[in-house]
Amino acid sequence: MAEIAPGARIAFLGTGIMGGHMARRLAQAGFRVAAWNRSRAKAEPLLACGATIAQTPEGALEGAQAAVVMLSTGAVIDEVLFSGAALDALKPGAMLVVMSSIPVETCRAQAEVAAARGIAYVDAPVSGGEVGAREGTLAILAGGDDATIADLSPLFAPMGRATRIGPVGTGQLAKLANQIIVGAAMAGVAEAFAFAAKGGADLKNLRTALMGGFGDSKVLNLHGARMAARDFVPGSPAQYQLKDLKTAQALAGEMGLSLTLLDTLAGLFTDMMAHGGTDRDVSAIFEEVERRSAAHARMGEEA
Repeated sequence: MAEIAPGARIAFLGTGIMGGHMARRLAQAGFRVAAWNRSRAKAEPLLACGATIAQTPEGALEGAQAAVVMLSTGAVIDEVLFSGAALDALKPGAMLVVMSSIPVETCRAQAEVAAARGIAYVDAPVSGGEVGAREGTLAILAGGDDATIADLSPLFAPMGRATRIGPVGTGQLAKLANQIIVGAAMAGVAEAFAFAAKGGADLKNLRTALMGGFGDSKVLNLHGARMAARDFVPGSPAQYQLKDLKTAQALAGEMGLSLTLLDTLAGLFTDMMAHGGTDRDVSAIFEEVERRSAAHARMGEEA
């Protein structure tokens, strides 16, 4: 393998809310980016950064030294890359970097197929949301061969800070651990804000007051601001948080673990989806907390 440095041809599959920013930063850093997205309109802004737009995944992958994948699910990656001939466009010696959040077992199965073709596979899901993707400050959780991840360092640098967690699959495991923490923080801020608002607190002032104390966090800073403003246009769509929580639940069950908080969070976000949370920002969990509280109050009045 050789280091993937600026000037290298990079395929980028999936230019949505986060992928678009990530591909832009790679193009601006001097990589020759060929982007593909099912909806071409989401990829077209990359033309202004010097990237090219491919009509098909194969077109993006042709001649690429590395392919970065930011598609929505493991099933979509299987469909786009592994169920047909698309992967044939990547030559032996190329690197496949899956930065989507997908199940550990899916990732390991994909890695086996890639290895049989002489393609190095790294799972490198990210945390940091749209802001991190836009500013290049993502936490990149990498699973794979140590030398391969080192060769990818110049590729990762424009997007954020990469850390090798362990062998293939451990990047996904780390992302699931991250999502348990994020889900807990999100629910905690939502409940704290609902509690304080009920008592008459100004939520914007509350957020400002709490920042810098032990209750401070990126969730309080970024998502607390969204909750205070009731701005739930998706930067981090809530259905992806639920997807990750359910994936973590299933894996915990396979490991023989009973994680009470994880189960509670999965139930909370499932209810959010059932009450109109699809395609809303994850911070809209605040509305689900309020809905539950109001429903409980009505039950008390009727009793």
